[in-house]
Amino acid sequence: MALVPFDDRDGWIWLDGQFVAWREAKVHVLTHGLHYASAVFEGERMYGGEIYKLTEHTERLFKSAEMLDFEIPFTVAEIDEACKETCARNGLTDAYVRPIAWRGSEMIGVSAQQTKIHVAIAVWEWPSYFSPEEKAKGIRMCWAKYKRPSPETEPVHAKATGLYMICTISKHAAEKDGYTDAMMLDYRGYVAESTGSNVFFVKDGVLHTPIPDCFLNGITRQSVIALAKSKGLEVVERHIKPEELSGFTECFVVGTAAEVTPVSQIGEYTFTPGKISLSLMDDYAKMVRRELQPA
Repeated sequence: MALVPFDDRDGWIWLDGQFVAWREAKVHVLTHGLHYASAVFEGERMYGGEIYKLTEHTERLFKSAEMLDFEIPFTVAEIDEACKETCARNGLTDAYVRPIAWRGSEMIGVSAQQTKIHVAIAVWEWPSYFSPEEKAKGIRMCWAKYKRPSPETEPVHAKATGLYMICTISKHAAEKDGYTDAMMLDYRGYVAESTGSNVFFVKDGVLHTPIPDCFLNGITRQSVIALAKSKGLEVVERHIKPEELSGFTECFVVGTAAEVTPVSQIGEYTFTPGKISLSLMDDYAKMVRRELQPA
């Protein structure tokens, strides 16, 4: 299938309060966000005309901006409405939604207090992050070379562009070696997350998931925990050592893009997509499409 560049598409992008033709939504090459990663973003999904957890995502966008020491020049309600309007303007009811805020080009240097803060929202059709075949049998993952950093070194709880540099490197390396994705450890050597999603393990009917103390506590992660508990499943949040993976029978990753995706391999450890993984995968898909509500 031919690659369609993201800068050469039909449609509309919401930029700083107005709609701009997709191909005209541009920034200058000396934009601070490009040179110093002073940008924050969100990834959201619209299902059947409704953006899942929209306000929660927007509120996190504002918190991320605050952590990067800049203020978004709109209200949460205005960004919520702009996300909806952008989907409508592009004629989409099932889509991926990408709000992003960044420092402009007024200053180039580490110090950038006088830069203008820009905000854009783009939406596009989004098929499954992983193919149906991959999800059914479980994706294969390797171990990432890089670790999630300590909270003392970076604003690890912000959804900031710079924090994804090592994710791109790790995913590229995984795909080069025939894997779908890579699992990252944290700075202490505990299991953390994949390059774009949180992870859960199953042992004796109990869910185990890493404590998000140095990476994002994903909105999908929180939804899956609530869904699991509504099904009567016990969920244990704790630090997990890599060698413990030999004792887990199932594994799955969760995220806005990944939704709930079973995992069959992480490095030397293997898992079999089972009843818990597959039922949560199905129930989450129904829940976000408003076919199922957790108790």
